[in-house]
Amino acid sequence: MSLQVNDVVARKSYGCDVLFRIIDVGINRGEREAVLYGEDFRLIADAPFEDLVLINEEERSHRQRTDEALQKQSYLLFSQEKELLRQKSEYLSSNGYRYSGEYFQIPGRVLHVDGDPSYLRKCLDLYAKIGIPVKGIYCNEKEMPDRISSLLDLYRPDILVITGHDAYTKSKGKKTDLDAYRHSREFGQTVVEARKKIPNLDQLIIFAGACQSHFESLIQAGANFASSPQRVNIHALDPVYIVAKISFTPFREYIHVWDVLRNTLTGEKGLGGVDTKGVLRTGLPYNMPNDE
Repeated sequence: MSLQVNDVVARKSYGCDVLFRIIDVGINRGEREAVLYGEDFRLIADAPFEDLVLINEEERSHRQRTDEALQKQSYLLFSQEKELLRQKSEYLSSNGYRYSGEYFQIPGRVLHVDGDPSYLRKCLDLYAKIGIPVKGIYCNEKEMPDRISSLLDLYRPDILVITGHDAYTKSKGKKTDLDAYRHSREFGQTVVEARKKIPNLDQLIIFAGACQSHFESLIQAGANFASSPQRVNIHALDPVYIVAKISFTPFREYIHVWDVLRNTLTGEKGLGGVDTKGVLRTGLPYNMPNDE
């Protein structure tokens, strides 16, 4: 089969359920094999060429429209929820709307460390659309544990996102075995290093993981939210929706886990966590300086 790097393909053995981009080609036991990155899901995989089918432009466009419709629905639901959170926060800050002026809000600052520059760009676009202050850093998953301490010192975020690519491989071990995962160990080590700097789960809120990640080890390492409880794929933008809910929930409120997950594209099979405080702060008065 005439396949090349950057071709968009699917795996016949999985019913062509996920679209991948070929990022590298090699030889395994005398057969040509491709290294694949998910187009919309944070999944990395290896597959022999004979298992791959090239996806034409028409099929790609059809799947893209379906994905965009899901994204639009999630964004709409979050936008409605964000407005309700804004009204509630203003009510509490003004002692029952006794203040008639305008308010300002300070959402939580985010440091997003991502092992995929393409996914990172997509996430940064959504952060900007929602209105969340964020610093995005591309970093290879294996380098994350060594770099996270200095990044925390430099950017001092309220929320830390640690993500990229991952995958569980059955032939490498049981689902409880960290050695059977592509990058879960590195994600967990990164969380551990972050918790050495800031142990309190409400002072630094952490999301960690990618597709099929070892959920239990990430939570035990100190993450507030992680993937993937049922070892399923998670959408590339799901970390942003989790962060958005936390960032726009007032700091005096605890968020139930389901309230965080319900507007994600994946849901509780792919994402989970522990009850966590919001980080939004509302202030007054809101004064626009005159030009005079």
